[in-house]
Amino acid sequence: MKSFITGAALLVMSAGFSVAQAEDESAFVSFKSLKPEIAMKLAVATMEACREGGYQISAVVVDRFGQTQSAIRDRYAGVHTVNTARGKAWTAVSFRGSTLEIQEEIKAGNLSAGLRDIPGAVALGGGLPIESAGAIVGGIGVSGAPSPKIDEECAQSGLEEISDLLDF
Repeated sequence: MKSFITGAALLVMSAGFSVAQAEDESAFVSFKSLKPEIAMKLAVATMEACREGGYQISAVVVDRFGQTQSAIRDRYAGVHTVNTARGKAWTAVSFRGSTLEIQEEIKAGNLSAGLRDIPGAVALGGGLPIESAGAIVGGIGVSGAPSPKIDEECAQSGLEEISDLLDF
């Protein structure tokens, strides 16, 4: 599982960043972001992958900052599934990893158990980060299949369906 970056780790990592380096760099950052059309294609591809398995789900795609870009709810998916899928997508982006893996890490007694208390975090399988050229550009969350593992398999299928579009 990808490791979680703590505040202390960020402080240690930034300690090596000198003032001279800061002065040499621009005041702006650049980043990649999914186009809304691609986010919607991903949500639809994910829903269709779940349908093939006989599951009615919701799929939500968030941008790299956790803001919703697209959401779709299949006609018989539970009312709670949109909010749950959004939470899974947000969690995958925020913690930079699979929510199925995060679900395992937050079991009582583990160091990361406190993550389940963070407002908005949904640490159940079904959320994956969306990557392009090694950078996280968003997240996808799925809810409604009979298990978190199946939710995540649907998300992975959707990502595979649009993988050629992520090489921008």
